[in-house]
Amino acid sequence: MPSIPVARPRRYLLCEPRHFDVRYTINPWMADGVEVDRERALAQWRVLVDTYRRLGHTVETVDPVVDLPDMVFAANGAVVMGGRVLGSRFHAPQRQPEAAAFEAWFKDAGFDVHEPESTCEGEGDLVPVGRFLMAGTGFRTVPTAHQEAQEFLGVPTISLRLIDPYFYHLDTALFALDDENIAYYPDAFSPGSREVLRALYPDAIIATREDALTFGLNSVSDGRHVIVAPRATGLINQLAGRGYVPVPVDLSELHKAGGGAKCCTQEVRTA
Repeated sequence: MPSIPVARPRRYLLCEPRHFDVRYTINPWMADGVEVDRERALAQWRVLVDTYRRLGHTVETVDPVVDLPDMVFAANGAVVMGGRVLGSRFHAPQRQPEAAAFEAWFKDAGFDVHEPESTCEGEGDLVPVGRFLMAGTGFRTVPTAHQEAQEFLGVPTISLRLIDPYFYHLDTALFALDDENIAYYPDAFSPGSREVLRALYPDAIIATREDALTFGLNSVSDGRHVIVAPRATGLINQLAGRGYVPVPVDLSELHKAGGGAKCCTQEVRTA
């Protein structure tokens, strides 16, 4: 009989979408002239925060900065493992000033921050799964950043190549269910990367393209509860069938810029 997934209290860092907008195009989701309802984005984001707190997690916030409309996607600001903070070096010039804002927050919170030499977009492309660090490349983070992450964090790092521009960050195509397993969309990855994932995670949940395109894989799991996009119905059914508890949260306004629950959520791992 399979064991029941167990939740673990988490510490999350988020950024209010006070200045959220779509002013430029740096991924296929961002359309010229799209209208953003900022009040709706704020309301959806607050539901996400309230949900985390209701589930027993700690939520802290970094102050949003005027003229940085994508700062709401706090996951891209760093990756934190064992209290070590690897900062970010953004690919798009429009987002590059975000790195300093997140670095300042971590330093004020008492962390030392390693500034990467290579282009590296935090948890967008660096996804901790237990003793491994899954590391995406192909659109944003470069392969040399994977080496840099392994040297700084001291964690075995598995390079995975993304090939579909709709899944421009690893966290849009894969997420950690717990320390032992993942959910992912195979066709987002190169053939060799798919083989690696099959070998490492033979019991992974395999998502359809339809669910992946609803940001179903931009999910956040505490080991039991999974914050997931409501329209990813097939994935929701699979999660429930494995004993996880899907918690649908609508972040559709933020989808206009290419992000969902995980993009909004930086996990601060101190142990």
